[in-house]
Amino acid sequence: MKKWLMLIIILLMSVMTACSQASNSPKESTDKPAKTKGEKPKVAFVYIGVPGDGGWTFEHDKGRKMVDDKFGIKSTVVENVPEGPDAERVIEELAQKNDIIFTTSFGYMDPTYNVAQKYPDVVFMHATGYKTLPNMGTYQGRGYQSGYLAGIAAGKLTKNNKIGYVGAFPIPEVIYTINAFTLGAKSVNPDIEVSVIWSNTWFDPATERQAAVTLLDQGVDVLANYQDSPAGIQAAQERGVWGMGNDSDMNRFAPETYVTNPVLNWGPYYVDVVQSVVDGTWKTQSHYGGMNEGMVDIAPFGKNVPQEVKTSVEEAKKKIIDGSFEVFHGPIKDQSGKVIVQEGQKMEDKDILSMNWFVEGVNGTIPE
Repeated sequence: MKKWLMLIIILLMSVMTACSQASNSPKESTDKPAKTKGEKPKVAFVYIGVPGDGGWTFEHDKGRKMVDDKFGIKSTVVENVPEGPDAERVIEELAQKNDIIFTTSFGYMDPTYNVAQKYPDVVFMHATGYKTLPNMGTYQGRGYQSGYLAGIAAGKLTKNNKIGYVGAFPIPEVIYTINAFTLGAKSVNPDIEVSVIWSNTWFDPATERQAAVTLLDQGVDVLANYQDSPAGIQAAQERGVWGMGNDSDMNRFAPETYVTNPVLNWGPYYVDVVQSVVDGTWKTQSHYGGMNEGMVDIAPFGKNVPQEVKTSVEEAKKKIIDGSFEVFHGPIKDQSGKVIVQEGQKMEDKDILSMNWFVEGVNGTIPE
């Protein structure tokens, strides 16, 4: 009997010791338990503007809605978040409550990177940047492909060979799109010149309109704009000048003189990313989606665009999609006439994504 009593006492002491050790052990540094099968993902998006911009944010929001429909969720959205310290605060607050966070502007890169280091169990996806972590990836579309096609249209339409382009910010994605646009225009009209001025805005209709007017006053007869607002193409229509917007179909804003413009389609990619997190297969990535997968395209042509222009653009589009044509293939010269890409060569993605020079045919400078 004593032996049984001693055995029971020993077992009880072992259990008490184990419980004590468990209570004093450090807890796993995560704000959320591991996802279980059937649990719905918690997804958040950070926007630089509002979906009503009709451009960049509008397209991201279309993608967000596709995610909500696919997974039966209500994602969290924070709009009008300035790039800088406010962005880091917003992203960190979202990281405490969500599994996946999409930050949708270049200037969110460092804030996203900083927060991602603190929350290793949250997946962060940053649009248009280049910094990654085991739990942070990047994504963007090959906007230079659709920019090249828009340039072909501009080169075919101009009568005086003066084309204007209102750039947003002097960052690589804008610079390489302007360069591709110029190469496209020169491929059908070697005499064109593309004059560039900067608005230093993503969405500021008043500033963007004034920048457009400056170029219109210089006599351009085709005007392209990289901003999210339709202010530039509206100013062009008032002058009877062909206009192109950016990111989304802007036909409705200036139907009489609208040509086309680059568009983005984020939805399928967003769904794939969220599904991979749900499945436990997500890995950090730097995704650069092209026209062949539908992430980038051009908007439907305006009603007054001649068929000859449409045909030229569609022929080039087919070659880009089937891989028989590369936009940045040599020879390519910079503004000074120096050959940057030799004949028979093509630029690598890393060089495109860090582009900080203009091609021959661009009239303008890149600010420091």
